[in-house]
This record gives sequence, C-alpha cells and structure tokens, in this order.
Amino acid sequence: MTSTALILGATGGFGSETAQALHRHGWQIRALHRNPKRAAKQTADMPFIDWVKGDAMNAEDVRAAAVSADIIVHAVNPPGYRNWAGTVVPMIDNTIAAAKAAGVRILLPGTVYNYGPDTFPLLAETSPQNPQTRKGKIRAEMERRLHEASKEGVSVLILRAGDFFGGRNAGNNWFGQGLVKPGKPVRSVTYPGPHHIGHAWAYLPDMAETAALLLMRANELSTFESFHFGGHWLEQGIEMADAIRYAARKPDLPVKRLPWFALTMLSPFVETFREMREMRYLWKKPVKLDNSKLTAFLGHEPHTPLDVAVRATLSELRCIDVADPRTTAPANAAFTKGTI
Repeated sequence: MTSTALILGATGGFGSETAQALHRHGWQIRALHRNPKRAAKQTADMPFIDWVKGDAMNAEDVRAAAVSADIIVHAVNPPGYRNWAGTVVPMIDNTIAAAKAAGVRILLPGTVYNYGPDTFPLLAETSPQNPQTRKGKIRAEMERRLHEASKEGVSVLILRAGDFFGGRNAGNNWFGQGLVKPGKPVRSVTYPGPHHIGHAWAYLPDMAETAALLLMRANELSTFESFHFGGHWLEQGIEMADAIRYAARKPDLPVKRLPWFALTMLSPFVETFREMREMRYLWKKPVKLDNSKLTAFLGHEPHTPLDVAVRATLSELRCIDVADPRTTAPANAAFTKGTI
C-alpha cells in the first residue's frame, strides 16, 4: 500500500522539498494550511499535494489531518523568526499529540542552534545540547519533548543540518535574506562572518532526498533516531561568496561585511534583526556536522556540487537568468575555491 505523509509547513523550504522527494519515491502527500487555495497557488508545480484546511497551532486540526497518515513531517516555523517563544513549542506539542493518536512517526529537520560552543567544532549525534540562545533553548526543548514521546511509543526521526539554501522556496534563510537580495541581479555579496572561519551549508533538495531515503528504511530505525547531514562544509567560509560570484559570472563582485552594528541598533524595533543577531556566534567559530553515522547507514549522502547548487539557488531567487549563457557554466568548467 502507498504510504502517506502529512507535511506541516509544505510551503516552506524543507517542507516543500521533502514533499517533492517523498512524491518521487511513491508517497502520497497531504499538507495542512489555513488557506488551501492560496497554498495550492504557491505550490502550483506540486499538484500532487492534497491540501487540508487547518492550523498547526490547533491541536484538533493536526490530529484530524494525521488520520491514516504514516508520518508527520514537522517543518513548520514562524517566518522571519517571529514569535518563536509563543508558537514553536505549542506546535510541536500538537504534532506529538496527533502522532500518538494516529500511531505515526514524526520527522523533524534539526538545527545546530541546540548546541553551544562547548561542542564546537565537530557535532556528533551524541554531542551534549547546551544551547546559549533563546532559539537554541526552544529547539532543545522541542527535541527533549520528542525524546520523551518516543518513550511512550512515538517514533521520531531527526535529520540535523547546517544553514539551509536552495530549493523552491529559497528565500527564508541566511543565503536568501543575508548574502544576496532576492529578485535583484547580484551586484555584491554580503558575508556575515570572518572569511577564514568554516561554515556548514545544507542544500535543501539534497537534505530532502536524504530524509526520503531514511524513511524508505524506517523499519531499520530505532524509536528515537537522529542523523547529522554533512551537506557542504566550506573550510574557508568565504568560499560561498566565491561560488555566488562564479555562478553570476561576475568574478570581481565586491564582498561586503554584514553590518552587525546596524542590526544591533535596529534589533529593539525589528524582530527579525534581533533574532538574526542572536545567531552571530555560529559565524564566529567553525561548526561542522559529523555525518559518519548517516553515510554508514545509507552508504552515501546525496550531494549536489556546490557550483550547481548555488547557480540553481540564485535562479530560484531570480538573481540570475539561467537561460543567459553568461550565467550557465560549461559542463567541464573548473571551480576555484577560496580566492578571496
């Protein structure tokens, strides 16, 4: 019988890519949204989604949507980091309650927010979670509740990764909100951290395919399972700016520093800036995810070359026109890293 996935947050980055990946692997996709007609327009390229009216903040809506599903993909987050304290924990509680009632597994995309500097620079699944920020404490609390639920029979899968980029909804992340300006040609690249500090990036189509492959072998997973997704580890973090300049066919584009001082000054008035500022510590030190457990289990990790992934991301953000031959890399083009 065909498996069914209920996706909370299907119009977001991880949610939409996971819907696409699971559909490729033969799953039926159901998604919850307060306005199904608007959601269907937002995801017109995914007509296979069965949209159900409901709100992730409403426990009964989530429970009803989860009936006859095989998994709940909990990929819902307040946009722009807004009101995490008031929404994130209630939503995971609703998902846990629905999973208990329906007897289904929960898939959560994990973050590195859960960890403090005591675990840097290499994060393993067994690394202690000692978060230093508000969002980190909230994320750690989410996972604590999931772990407790697993003791009561709820199967949980966490796939953790670094900063997201790419996919059909490429803008709600550091790449789309900080490094470039969506909808505008690339005239400069803004980089948030010291150029020599390594940084981990997760190309969402690769991460979603990894989630789908893990779920194809769900019968081999324990009740509470966690994997780290390696993604694109850039030993010199500024290599991402190089990749953007290469993809835009503008090797001399200026690279600017993120104006952290301005974000600090404006943070009392702009919630998104305040929450971005809280994550600055993740740009000051290298934070790499150890994916050895994942590769041992799957045999490999899906991996799109960085130049291809960045070019596709810039195209999705409408920063380049891939039909323009000046922005399309020849098949044998060399990619030089770390040239800044």
